[in-house]
This record gives sequence, C-alpha cells and structure tokens, in this order.
Amino acid sequence: MEFTRANPSVVRSVKQRDLLNAWLRAFGKGSTLPALADYRPERIADELVDMMGYDVEGEGDGARFLITQEGTRLTTTYGSEHIEPDKRTNRYLDEAIGPVRYAWVSPFYRACLAHRRPIYSIAMVRDADGKDVSYERLLLPFGTGGKVEQIVGSFKAISIEGKFKVANLMGITVSATPVSAVRAVIDLDFVPGEAAQHASDDVIELS
Repeated sequence: MEFTRANPSVVRSVKQRDLLNAWLRAFGKGSTLPALADYRPERIADELVDMMGYDVEGEGDGARFLITQEGTRLTTTYGSEHIEPDKRTNRYLDEAIGPVRYAWVSPFYRACLAHRRPIYSIAMVRDADGKDVSYERLLLPFGTGGKVEQIVGSFKAISIEGKFKVANLMGITVSATPVSAVRAVIDLDFVPGEAAQHASDDVIELS
C-alpha cells in the first residue's frame, strides 16, 4: 500500500487537527518521538468516544497492537456492543476486528511504525441505508529512542448527506471493502499552527 507525503492541512476534521497540533507541540520538545506523557491536547475528554489507544508489541511485520483504550462510539461503529466493557481492552486489534478487516487496516498501523510519523487516511464506506460516509483515521505515534511504543488513534465518520447510521459501519460483518481516498504520511516541515487554519467547508461533522 502506497502513502503520499502531505502537510497537516490534509486533515479535514478540525478536532483531529487539534489532536495533531498537540502531537506536533510534544514532538517539538526535541525528542525523536514525543512521549505519551507529554501529549496534552485540549478538551481531550470530549474526544475519547472517538479514540483508541494501543501498546505496540514487537517490531515490523511481526508487531501487534494491544488495545488499551476503546471509545464508546467506536464500539458501535465496529459492532462490538455485545462485548462486555471490561473485555474491550487488553485484546489485540487483529483479534478484535477479525482477519478481513485487519488485513485492510494493518498497513496504516505498520506505516505509522515504519515512518514514526502521523498517518492520516480517508476511506469511503456506506451505512445501512446506502449513504456515502467518509471514515477518517488519524494515527499518532509515541515512544522513546526512536521506537514507536504506543499509538493513539482518532476516528471520525462524516457525511455530506447529513445524518447516517453508525451501527456496524466498519464491522466485521460488513461485506463491502472500504475504498481508500487518502493515504498520507504527515510532513513535519510545516509549522504546526498552519494545520488549524483551513477547515473544510464541504463536509458535515457529526458528534
């Protein structure tokens, strides 16, 4: 899977851009990678429903991603409501979403490990009523000594058609494969503040 290089303004969601800017500020402290302890985005409590946290175990193609935090809205998006809340973490991503979905999403996580930079992607999917939905993923790497040890992910479902059904939008029972529209490695040559200046006018963000 190929990834293009892009500046921070490629990120459409204003909220995801805020999360990216906080990562850039932490990165600017001089370390090879920002430490998770230095990551302090504003209003993070409001965003946790759309966020995931992972510990990275292993390296390269053998790495696995242990879920340490799962947003409640993502539980609905992936059709995992039947799983008890206390069992939604401390499980591996490949086991949580199944082999078909994992085969599609794992290149984004592995790109995050390889480049040690934020990865942003947009995939087009359809809800249960056939409405087109833009599923936007932002993966932020954290670690020490140049090795990615944690990944924080933000996931936004957006549609220009207005309200849509979130339930099982990206679930393992969905037969249609998402269609990639954007696959980008965020270029750090741009000033972090520039990322917050260009909100997209052609999407509706639903919370």
